[in-house]
Amino acid sequence: MTATANGAVLAAVSLIVPDYDSAIAFYCDCLGFRLTEEIDQARKRWVTVEPPGGGARLVLARADGPEQLKAIGNQGAGRVWLFLRTDDFMRDYNAMRAKGVIFDEAPRHEEYGTVAVWRDPFGNRWDLLGPPPSSE
Repeated sequence: MTATANGAVLAAVSLIVPDYDSAIAFYCDCLGFRLTEEIDQARKRWVTVEPPGGGARLVLARADGPEQLKAIGNQGAGRVWLFLRTDDFMRDYNAMRAKGVIFDEAPRHEEYGTVAVWRDPFGNRWDLLGPPPSSE
């Protein structure tokens, strides 16, 4: 991890999910994330997963109460708010589709890279981002 001038790094982002086990199954079994922590804290669990290439972890936080239940799948207010970068877009796009991941659009080429929007089973919108076409 690269630190900022004061030594701070973005280590994790909290993702509200309906339950721990379905979230672990999707992110680890389907997408190949690594389960990095799972600590039973009696009333809740501390669960973190990390993408295969590293980077910021996701803290899988089980919804607790009506407000948090309403936030499942809408933490980005309908926008893409999570970004999964890959070094081989078509490899990962095809692998994700084979595992049942639903893409909202066909891949498109932008100046910053190849991109397609997909949703996790909880409704969160993600971008799968690959290198620009000339780089792949």
